[in-house]
Amino acid sequence: MSKRLEPYFDQELTGEERRQVDEHLRECRTCQESFKLMERIRGAIKQPVDGAVEKEDFQLMWQNIQREIRLRESPSWLESIRVWLDISPLLQKKVWIPALATMAILVFVTVPILFKKSPSPSVLSVVEYVDSPTYNVMVYESEKPEVTVIWLFEGQGEELSTS
Repeated sequence: MSKRLEPYFDQELTGEERRQVDEHLRECRTCQESFKLMERIRGAIKQPVDGAVEKEDFQLMWQNIQREIRLRESPSWLESIRVWLDISPLLQKKVWIPALATMAILVFVTVPILFKKSPSPSVLSVVEYVDSPTYNVMVYESEKPEVTVIWLFEGQGEELSTS
């Protein structure tokens, strides 16, 4: 029954359990003395706490707490940048290592392909057009396969020959 004395004192027992402890306390002097000791200890603790509560200005305390919360919520811009740039927590996770290695390989493979210099089409071929009173000539020359095409137009856009 002594195991139930503290929950009884703290009012944590059900109605039936509480009734059983009440009956036991009427008969057992040892448990009565333990219960009275608990009450004296509670009184010794409660009196200074109640006095401190009466003296405390909770409105001022709450204002101080709110001020501290606001100060902690808004770090300086330098601290914000440092935290934003800090990648050490990311490096602590081993899953990032293969992902970063894959990303680096992709960058090294795709960048040369994307920025590869290709000759412009104007360097590879030349088209010239000559306008005359009798014939109009258009010449197409390609450097790589060494092909030359000549169109000869007579009058209003009629084609005479192709070479």
